[in-house]
Amino acid sequence: MANPNIKKQKRVRRHAKIRSRVFGTKEMPRLAIFRSNRYVYAQLIDDDAAKTIVSASSLEAKGKEKKVDVAFTVGKEIAQKAVALKVEKVIFDRGGFGYKGRVKALADGAREGGLKF
Repeated sequence: MANPNIKKQKRVRRHAKIRSRVFGTKEMPRLAIFRSNRYVYAQLIDDDAAKTIVSASSLEAKGKEKKVDVAFTVGKEIAQKAVALKVEKVIFDRGGFGYKGRVKALADGAREGGLKF
Protein backbone atom coordinates (compact mmCIF):
# COMPACT_ATOMS: atom_id res chain seq x y z
CA MET A 1 0.00 0.00 0.00
CA ALA A 2 1.23 3.48 -0.88
CA ASN A 3 2.22 5.99 1.78
CA PRO A 4 -0.72 8.38 2.35
CA ASN A 5 1.63 11.27 3.16
CA ILE A 6 3.29 11.36 -0.28
CA LYS A 7 0.92 14.10 -1.48
CA LYS A 8 1.68 16.26 1.57
CA GLN A 9 5.43 15.64 1.26
CA LYS A 10 5.36 16.79 -2.37
CA ARG A 11 3.49 19.99 -1.42
CA VAL A 12 5.95 20.70 1.40
CA ARG A 13 8.85 20.21 -1.01
CA ARG A 14 7.27 22.59 -3.56
CA HIS A 15 6.66 25.15 -0.81
CA ALA A 16 10.29 24.95 0.34
CA LYS A 17 11.43 25.63 -3.21
CA ILE A 18 9.08 28.62 -3.47
CA ARG A 19 10.20 29.95 -0.07
CA SER A 20 13.84 29.90 -1.15
CA ARG A 21 12.97 32.60 -3.69
CA VAL A 22 10.18 34.51 -1.90
CA PHE A 23 10.95 36.89 0.97
CA GLY A 24 8.67 39.52 2.50
CA THR A 25 9.66 42.87 4.00
CA LYS A 26 7.75 45.48 5.95
CA GLU A 27 7.15 47.56 2.81
CA MET A 28 6.33 44.53 0.65
CA PRO A 29 5.16 41.62 2.86
CA ARG A 30 4.58 38.05 1.79
CA LEU A 31 0.95 37.00 1.28
CA ALA A 32 1.12 33.39 2.48
CA ILE A 33 -1.88 31.12 2.11
CA PHE A 34 -2.80 27.72 3.45
CA ARG A 35 -5.66 25.62 2.21
CA SER A 36 -7.07 22.77 4.25
CA ASN A 37 -9.96 20.57 3.20
CA ARG A 38 -12.45 22.80 4.99
CA TYR A 39 -10.91 26.26 5.41
CA VAL A 40 -8.53 28.70 3.75
CA TYR A 41 -6.13 30.97 5.64
CA ALA A 42 -4.16 34.02 4.49
CA GLN A 43 -1.45 36.02 6.25
CA LEU A 44 0.70 39.01 5.44
CA ILE A 45 4.14 38.25 6.86
CA ASP A 46 7.19 40.47 7.41
CA ASP A 47 10.05 37.97 7.14
CA ASP A 48 12.65 40.51 8.32
CA ALA A 49 10.99 40.75 11.73
CA ALA A 50 9.42 37.25 11.54
CA LYS A 51 6.01 38.73 12.38
CA THR A 52 2.52 38.32 10.97
CA ILE A 53 1.15 41.75 10.07
CA VAL A 54 -2.48 40.79 9.40
CA SER A 55 -4.38 37.57 8.86
CA ALA A 56 -7.75 36.41 7.61
CA SER A 57 -9.42 33.05 7.34
CA SER A 58 -12.64 31.37 6.36
CA LEU A 59 -13.27 30.18 9.92
CA GLU A 60 -15.80 32.98 10.44
CA ALA A 61 -17.70 32.19 7.23
CA LYS A 62 -21.21 30.99 7.85
CA GLY A 63 -23.82 29.72 5.46
CA LYS A 64 -23.84 27.47 2.43
CA GLU A 65 -21.47 29.38 0.15
CA LYS A 66 -19.12 27.44 -2.09
CA LYS A 67 -15.53 27.12 -0.90
CA VAL A 68 -14.28 29.14 -3.89
CA ASP A 69 -16.65 32.02 -3.04
CA VAL A 70 -15.50 31.97 0.59
CA ALA A 71 -11.85 32.07 -0.53
CA PHE A 72 -12.62 35.11 -2.71
CA THR A 73 -14.16 36.82 0.32
CA VAL A 74 -11.09 36.00 2.45
CA GLY A 75 -8.90 37.58 -0.25
CA LYS A 76 -10.96 40.77 -0.21
CA GLU A 77 -10.91 40.82 3.59
CA ILE A 78 -7.12 40.55 3.86
CA ALA A 79 -6.75 43.21 1.17
CA GLN A 80 -8.96 45.61 3.14
CA LYS A 81 -6.92 45.01 6.30
CA ALA A 82 -3.67 45.54 4.38
CA VAL A 83 -4.84 48.76 2.70
CA ALA A 84 -5.87 50.07 6.14
CA LEU A 85 -2.23 49.59 7.19
CA LYS A 86 -1.04 51.32 3.99
CA VAL A 87 0.30 48.13 2.39
CA GLU A 88 -0.44 47.98 -1.32
CA LYS A 89 2.22 45.69 -2.81
CA VAL A 90 2.76 42.10 -1.67
CA ILE A 91 4.63 39.00 -2.77
CA PHE A 92 2.30 36.05 -3.36
CA ASP A 93 3.25 32.76 -1.69
CA ARG A 94 0.86 30.03 -2.80
CA GLY A 95 2.22 27.60 -0.24
CA GLY A 96 3.03 24.84 -2.70
CA PHE A 97 -0.59 24.56 -3.80
CA GLY A 98 -1.55 24.74 -7.46
CA TYR A 99 -2.70 28.13 -8.72
CA LYS A 100 -6.29 27.09 -9.34
CA GLY A 101 -9.56 26.84 -7.47
CA ARG A 102 -9.52 28.39 -4.00
CA VAL A 103 -5.93 29.63 -4.31
CA LYS A 104 -6.75 31.55 -7.49
CA ALA A 105 -10.01 32.84 -6.00
CA LEU A 106 -8.19 34.18 -2.95
CA ALA A 107 -5.63 35.90 -5.18
CA ASP A 108 -8.38 37.43 -7.34
CA GLY A 109 -10.19 38.67 -4.23
CA ALA A 110 -6.99 40.24 -2.90
CA ARG A 111 -6.39 41.97 -6.25
CA GLU A 112 -9.96 43.27 -6.31
CA GLY A 113 -9.51 44.51 -2.75
CA GLY A 114 -6.57 46.68 -3.82
CA LEU A 115 -3.41 44.60 -3.44
CA LYS A 116 -0.84 44.45 -6.23
CA PHE A 117 1.35 41.41 -6.87
